[in-house]
Amino acid sequence: MSFSKDIKEELSKQFSSARHCQIAELAALISLCGRIIITADDRYILKIHTENLTVARKYFTLIKKTFNINTEISIKRNAYLKTSKMHSLVILDNDIVIKVLQATKLIDENKEIGENLSILSNLVIQNVCCKRAFIRGAFLAAGSMSDPEKTYHFEIVATNEPKARQLQDIINSFDLDAKVVIRKKYFVVYVKEGSQIVDLLNIMEAHVALMNLENVRILKEMRNSINRQVNCEAANINKTVVAAAKQVDDIIYIKNQTGFSELSEGLEEVAALRIEYPEASLKELGALLNPPIGKSGVNHRLRKLSILADNLREQKEEVNYVNKENIN
Repeated sequence: MSFSKDIKEELSKQFSSARHCQIAELAALISLCGRIIITADDRYILKIHTENLTVARKYFTLIKKTFNINTEISIKRNAYLKTSKMHSLVILDNDIVIKVLQATKLIDENKEIGENLSILSNLVIQNVCCKRAFIRGAFLAAGSMSDPEKTYHFEIVATNEPKARQLQDIINSFDLDAKVVIRKKYFVVYVKEGSQIVDLLNIMEAHVALMNLENVRILKEMRNSINRQVNCEAANINKTVVAAAKQVDDIIYIKNQTGFSELSEGLEEVAALRIEYPEASLKELGALLNPPIGKSGVNHRLRKLSILADNLREQKEEVNYVNKENIN
């Protein structure tokens, strides 16, 4: 089962105790995946489509409980769609349909339906708890989330921009930063930042999914931290090896050109130890000296040897240049 399905399974069992929150959740569902059919004799039929049978059953229960409906509501599976199993929740009773649409603010007192089933009044989402329920309903209707092991991406798809902007505003009222992008003919409200998705799951009251996501985030952060440490250590080791190789080259060059006889006792001792222990750290070299000295002291002596080697190389280049000029 995908992470999205896990979230929807959890949310399908989440019922608000307050009727106004139930209505807000229904408003989101009908707005995002509902359809109104007006018959020849001006009667209204409400259809809600979802691929998730558990979600269909939840809304069946929500409508029954919220409006105390005794009329027939049917849930049908579309056997003709090969790519998905689409379930339809259908209300045929005209009076009940009008009652549901008016309560969810999808129709006005003149029975005028909002364009593309947009919510005509914000009264249905006036309270913070109702906004939570609305976001939950929107996700159940048209939301999805990527596998957090791969990437963080939470989205809800709307059929038009006003719906998307309204949903964006509702989400951002919780101090989040949802954005809207056009994908083909749809408008997608999305959140990509991991901590904000955690907040969204908390807002929707998907607490099990929240904990699962947090566990994934902790493991990923630990892996990333370990990788950074390993990369840093590898870089430091590489830097140390390169520096040590350069020091050995300089010391051997000095030895071949002038020997160690002109070096001070301290420089000669460090030079001999560096050749004998080419892989030793500065701290280890310092401990081998008599008396021992610290890293900065060893580094200072090695820098002196490096400068001396560079001076000898420059002198040799000057001599070679003069000899070449004399020959010409």
